[in-house]
Amino acid sequence: MIRFEQVTKRYPGGHTALERVDIDIARGEMVVVTGHSGAGKSTLLKLLAVLERPTEGRVLVGGENVSALKRAALPYWRRSIGLIMQDQRLLFDRSAFDNVMLPLSISSHPPREAAKRVSAALERVGLAGREKAMPVELSGGEQQRLTIARAIVNRPQILLADEPTAHLDDAYARDIADLFRSFNEAGVTVLLTTHDGGLFERYAPRRLSLAHGTLQ
Repeated sequence: MIRFEQVTKRYPGGHTALERVDIDIARGEMVVVTGHSGAGKSTLLKLLAVLERPTEGRVLVGGENVSALKRAALPYWRRSIGLIMQDQRLLFDRSAFDNVMLPLSISSHPPREAAKRVSAALERVGLAGREKAMPVELSGGEQQRLTIARAIVNRPQILLADEPTAHLDDAYARDIADLFRSFNEAGVTVLLTTHDGGLFERYAPRRLSLAHGTLQ
């Protein structure tokens, strides 16, 4: 389903984030990418979400070269994936409900259906009853759950998460790991990065390790 073919990413100034990376991920797999800070983990996800484009090589999904998508097609592509980056980008002047509603508002979902989807997504991540809460009223773990709800409200078949348990205590981190396992068990293809490979060891039989931009 997902294929990286000899993907290299170099940034201005000469820094190479990824070097000739080859990866194949089957539909319905859960893959965990580990590595040190600066290993290229975040870049990997950004290339798949087409937030950045490779310097060399191709990123394919279902046989389509998404790294060559035209600018006008990018919003439609990004609506088909769930993306959770380290910068949560929550809207602190809007309620939990409105934060999760945002992707559906952009894609012009009918209001009644959109409201049902938002409520279902909040319930799915354990935030039922917190619809009116502002993000500042939520704990760090709850804010991460809110970010996840926003990522899944469009019911994506691919879910990307960059260090989703970073800065959480052990109990919250295990809860978040359980959430990703449940998404995968429901058939969602999950690709996530983490500095704590042990946390996901029992959930993801396949792990990849990056070091200085190359797969180990």
